[in-house]
Order: sequence, then C-alpha cells, then structure tokens
Amino acid sequence: MQSEFSNASKNHLKKWTRFVDAKYRRESGFFLAEGVKVVAELFKSDWQIEAILVLPEKISYWGKLIASVKDQSSVYRLTRSEWKKLSQDKEPEGIIAIVKQKKQPSLSALIESNAGNMIILHEINNPGNLGALMRSALWFGFTHIILSANSADYTNPKAVRASMGSLFHLTIVSGVDLIAVLPQINKTHYLVGSDVHNGVPPHPLPKKAALLLGSESHGLQENLLERVAERWRIPGDNQSDSLSLPQAAAIMMYEMTKRVDRE
Repeated sequence: MQSEFSNASKNHLKKWTRFVDAKYRRESGFFLAEGVKVVAELFKSDWQIEAILVLPEKISYWGKLIASVKDQSSVYRLTRSEWKKLSQDKEPEGIIAIVKQKKQPSLSALIESNAGNMIILHEINNPGNLGALMRSALWFGFTHIILSANSADYTNPKAVRASMGSLFHLTIVSGVDLIAVLPQINKTHYLVGSDVHNGVPPHPLPKKAALLLGSESHGLQENLLERVAERWRIPGDNQSDSLSLPQAAAIMMYEMTKRVDRE
C-alpha cells in the first residue's frame, strides 16, 4: 500500500506547517486534523479533504482507515522529522488530514432555524477546553455552537484533536458579539448562564435551551449574566476549588436533555 503514496514536496511541507498559525489558517481556509478517531469522523462528514498525511512506521494505526480512501494520490507519506513539524502528539498515531474550512452559516438563520439546544461560548481561549466542549456538545445533542469574539480558533490543531472529530458534525458560528445577539436568542431558546457563585442547581427545562458558558479562568461577566433567564451553579462539598469547565458543562448539558412539560 505504501508504495502507492507520494512523497511530500518542500512546497507542500512549507504550506502545511503554516497551518499551525491561526492567521494563515484564516487566510488559506485550511486546517490540520490529527489522529485516527478524528480522521475517521472526518470521513463520515461532508467536509472537504485536500490531502491525507501518514507516517509509514505507524501503519498499524491507520492502515485500515486509509484502505477506504478511493483516491490514493491524495495520500502523502512523511518522514519522522517532517512529521514533528506538524504533529500535536508526543507519540503520534501517524495520520493527519488537511481539511478545507466550511463557510459559516448566517447567525440569524442559525438562531431562527429549528435547531434544538445550543451552546454559547464566551471568550473560551483554551483550545483544549474548546475541543472538549465540542465533544460533549455533540454527545448530548447540542449540534449548534455560537463562539464569541476573542475566543480560541475552533480549527486550532489542539481544539480539533480534543474534539475527537466532533467538530465535523457541528455547526459553529464564531467571532460573535454576544451582547448584541443574546436578545435574539432569548426569543427562541430558554437561556441559561453558568455562574460559579450564585444560581440554582441544574434541572430539566420546559423547552429547547441555550447554555451560556464563560472561560474557566474568568467565568461570565455580569453584563452577560443579566441577560439570561436562569443562572445555574453546580453544588459541591467545597473540598475542591471548582470543577473544570468541560466537567461543569457536561453536567449542565445532561440536565438540559431532560426536558419537562410546563404550562
């Protein structure tokens, strides 16, 4: 199988290594997706793939996956030294896809659609946390995410890796001014904000909801929290300072799946 793969040229490598940089990802419209699970989920989606890069010595990880690729000319083999310029993993699985970014949908159309529960993220600047939130969101059926300005790029290699491929099954709108858009969301969704200091415990809700979350370090500003219908706080025994953001978000998302009828 490996004899059918092309060697990457210097121009290819120069281009691909620049995808680590957020500015170049925006300008080029491409990003890196690393890992067997991540690429497998990519194959199940309708996202466009420009190339697949493999590390030959790791064929036991990716061999079966690559066998399903019809156009083997899009597969390139890299040396270990070349791989280190791209990979996020200390001990890689040996497969990276070069993916074309999708055009973002209209924010108004997204909000007014028949979308179910959604996640709204304010200045989540840790790409690992962002990826974990994407993974949990998909698991609990939150297929739409609104990401504020000054947040991490959801195509950051670390975010893509942490999402475990969930990214490719989500609709994400980024760079949003939340102060401007929250009143519109309030018309279609029951808006809940996470507040580590005050609020009621998470509980089932009467209709589709939107969960507003802030960064792990700073939480949500008061000018955002004052726009929500409810504030939620997860009670604990105070033996720990707090839950991690992905842990707290997963608990809240789970409760939101337990919709109840209220008149």
